[in-house]
Amino acid sequence: MHSTEIEVRTGDTAVVHDLTKQAEAFLAEHGAEDGLLHVWVPHATSGLAILETGAGSDDDLLAAIDDLLPRDNRWRHQHGTRGHGRDHVLPALLPPYATVPVLGGVMALGTWQSVCLVDTNVDNPVRRVRFSFLAG
Repeated sequence: MHSTEIEVRTGDTAVVHDLTKQAEAFLAEHGAEDGLLHVWVPHATSGLAILETGAGSDDDLLAAIDDLLPRDNRWRHQHGTRGHGRDHVLPALLPPYATVPVLGGVMALGTWQSVCLVDTNVDNPVRRVRFSFLAG
């Protein structure tokens, strides 16, 4: 098994951050062939998604999260900026992990799929992401 952790700066707005190139670089660096890429975000307020980016789907996802989990004061978890409690509910909908098959050193993603970090927590601008490759 090979594993590494990267730092991602997400800033002070909700974002869908594409991790695909970093994941590909990790696999290439370790000479990955067939196996599984596991991606893990060790945070209580962010998650991972596999989706199309750049064609509006990333913005649609953030809009859907705002509709499902409004940034208001209904949340019992009250520290941080207004509505921050919703950020702690996000990982129940977008889990902090994803596993992708790797075949011949390449992630077996669909044509428009990307591995993305979804971070709605505007109070924490830096995230850690762990990539682990398990050979088959």
